[in-house]
Parts: sequence; C-alpha cells; structure tokens
Amino acid sequence: MNFKSLHTILSLCIVLMSTPAMAKDLLVSAAASLTNAFTEMKEPFEKAHPGTSLVLNFASSGALLKQMEQGAPVDVFASADQATMDKAEKLMDPATRADFAGNSLVLIVPADSTLSLRNPEELKDEAFKLVAIGNPDSVPVGRYTKGALEAGLYEALTPKFVLAETVRQALDYVARGEVQAGFVFATDAALRADKVKVAAEVTGHKPIIYPIALLAASQNKDMGQAFVNFVKSEEGQAILGKFGFKKP
Repeated sequence: MNFKSLHTILSLCIVLMSTPAMAKDLLVSAAASLTNAFTEMKEPFEKAHPGTSLVLNFASSGALLKQMEQGAPVDVFASADQATMDKAEKLMDPATRADFAGNSLVLIVPADSTLSLRNPEELKDEAFKLVAIGNPDSVPVGRYTKGALEAGLYEALTPKFVLAETVRQALDYVARGEVQAGFVFATDAALRADKVKVAAEVTGHKPIIYPIALLAASQNKDMGQAFVNFVKSEEGQAILGKFGFKKP
C-alpha cells in the first residue's frame, strides 16, 4: 500500500468518525389544534432523547386516520376526539392509549365585528350570512359543534355553513373576516386574540378529550412510548397548559 492510498483511507476514517450518527425519526401525527403545543415539545423531547428526530404531521384527525389507513409510517397518533381514535382501533396498540388533554368549544366572531352574538340560536339572524364550521365527517370540532346544536337549529343553519377541513381553517375564515362567525376550540381562538373574539362558550356536546396511542405497526415503539410519557409528564402538561389546554 503506497503512502497516498494510506492517507486516503485515514482521511476517510477521520470523516466517518467525525460524522454524527443519523438521527432516527419518530413520526407523530397529531390533530391540527395541537400544532403549537406539540411543536414546542419538539426541542425538549429531542434534547432528552439524543439521536431521535421528532417529525410532526398535523391535519384534521379524520385526514390523519385516512393517511394511516393508506399505510403512512406513523409511530404515534394524537386525536382531538375519542371517536376518531375508536375508528383507528385496529391500527393502534390498545394498551398504549391514554387521554392527555381537554378543550372547550367556543363561538367566535371577527375582532372588529359589531354584530351582537350571545349564543348559537342568534346565528339565525339575517346579519349572519356565513358561519365557519369544521366538516363533521372528518373534523372533530365539527362533530362537537353538530352535537352541541339541537337538530332543528343545525338544519336551520346548514345553508350558512362554510365547511373547513381543519379547525385552523375555520379559525382563519373568521380571522380574515370571510365569515361572520365560526365554531373553534378555545385554544385556537386564544392564538388569534388580535383577530377574533369569543362571543360564547358552547355546551351540550360530549366532553372534549384528546387521546394518544402508538400504532401497532410502529418500528420505534420504545421511543414512541417515551413521547407519550413526555406528553403526559409534568413538563408536557405545562406546555399544553401554556396553550390553554385543560387536564383530561
């Protein structure tokens, strides 16, 4: 072996030794309303688990379920409602399922709105031409809204509904003044307090409780469970509380 070849090999060894091991991805699919809270958890979780890269995927719970049914390589799923997690049951490891947060349903209007609104019944007024609501077929906030409204009122308001594909989209419709009112989670309304105001808290729906669980097909279950534990930990709960989430 000549000196040039030896030098090349030594140089390659030095490069390999100085290159950090590739981080292993942990893919978490979570309801859109968790975007800010889970994003803030990324840094402390990765710091506590060197070598793991937390990859976050946000959408409506129903859309995430479809992705998983189509084979998306998800490790952890966090839903905004129990119904979607129930539908995902065959994909999940049931022993890992846990409730980790709660929320409230509110009726909001643009911050500069001069319309009087104290309860959903008043949305029948002609002044309210368009009302944002999550699509009840796929968006938990829409299902909670439909459950909170009496059947007659829901039917009466249906022509005014602008269906949103996520709770954040419903929030944006109101924030931009494209609709006169909308139904969102309290945590989402708080994020745009400069653009929307809460007209009323809406009751009459099932408790808004967020469940989380590992997928049965996950190839990274140990780290997935570590993330679930982090979300439920004092530090994780403090982050959720910072964004207005309640204890489950």
